[in-house]
Amino acid sequence: MSFNGRTAIITGASRGIGKAIALRLAKEGANIVVAAKSVEEHPKLGGTIFSAAREIEAAGGMALPVACDIRFEDQIHDMVHKAVERFGGIDIVVNNASAISLSSTEQTEAKRFDLMHSINVRGTFLVTKASIPFLKKSISPHILTLSPPLNLQLKWFSKHVAYTISKYNMSMMTLGWAEEFRNDRIAANSLWPRTTIATAAVRNLLGGEALINMSRTPEILADAAYFILRQRSAECTGNLFIDEGVLAAEGVTDLNRYAVVPGGKLFNDLFVD
Repeated sequence: MSFNGRTAIITGASRGIGKAIALRLAKEGANIVVAAKSVEEHPKLGGTIFSAAREIEAAGGMALPVACDIRFEDQIHDMVHKAVERFGGIDIVVNNASAISLSSTEQTEAKRFDLMHSINVRGTFLVTKASIPFLKKSISPHILTLSPPLNLQLKWFSKHVAYTISKYNMSMMTLGWAEEFRNDRIAANSLWPRTTIATAAVRNLLGGEALINMSRTPEILADAAYFILRQRSAECTGNLFIDEGVLAAEGVTDLNRYAVVPGGKLFNDLFVD
């Protein structure tokens, strides 16, 4: 399926993985709704909805920056309304926005628990729900959620159970939507990286420059998303994809170009053995 003229809502698209996916689809002529909170530059994170929109348009797509905190339902509905008003419909929803805290039960404050669940679970659900009436009108509608395989090994629960269950909820919603909207031909899939990805979260929260140097760039997920979203929706749904598997199915096996340090050691991401 061509992306020319198709409209994608991407949450958290002002930087990192969300922006990389936006730029990849824009290169193919897609319209991108940059739905994120950042309207002013953050010294440690960088990027705003406006700077991302400029990059998207330079890449060949059309962009609509919308300030949207997906914890608030009214902002979600306003964002969806603006998307439809500007571009005439919605073809793709990429649920990328997420909050992380790799803390134990005793160390997880209530406000941090609530933040992860209000963004990762509630926000993802409400963005998707608001978009469904318009996805039903698309020729090949897709929901793509950045969430992991449902790996039930105890090690993925024992150290950060609050974060784990929030991300697994996102994956379970994917499986539920795939079946719920099968007759509407709305594809629902999840995508997760095999390795850590060089983002501000990895640098600032997880492992600093040392972990960045054992990571891949966000472009690997952008290319994987491109391959998933170009499939006919009725033929590609209900999958919890890993980026390497998606690329291998497309004949892309040399992944060295995605490494921050080509030929260097890579660090497996969470939930991937």
